[in-house]
Amino acid sequence: MKILILCTGNSCRSQMAEGFLKSFNENLDVYSAGTSPARKIHPKAILVMAEEGIDLSFHKPKLVDEFLKDSFDYVTTVCGDAKENCPVFSGNVKKRLHIGFEDPAKATGSEEEILQKFRRVREEIKEGFYSFYKEKLQN
Repeated sequence: MKILILCTGNSCRSQMAEGFLKSFNENLDVYSAGTSPARKIHPKAILVMAEEGIDLSFHKPKLVDEFLKDSFDYVTTVCGDAKENCPVFSGNVKKRLHIGFEDPAKATGSEEEILQKFRRVREEIKEGFYSFYKEKLQN
């Protein structure tokens, strides 16, 4: 099963979703990308995923164009705010899906408040993608 997870910056939500799916089943072929990739993975995304035992420190944001010639069983978008534009993937896709989440990179407040936002979104992503895995990917 080959899966692509899309967002805009590919620095938080899509990277966390990729990490969780791979942790649920290491045989899944999972990638993430963005339409305007950030220069690096958000440090707080790396931190909160490490709390779950998932290492994103070696991940790099990727441009969706790298995958246009590939075929995917699922392409899933994770943008959540109504103000955001969800990326569109024009490559060969069997099924498209949207599982939206708030962008923790936009969090404001104290350091602890921002970390709490990252942790909350991480948990939502974990739950959302575990449901996706159980309902659509697990045989």
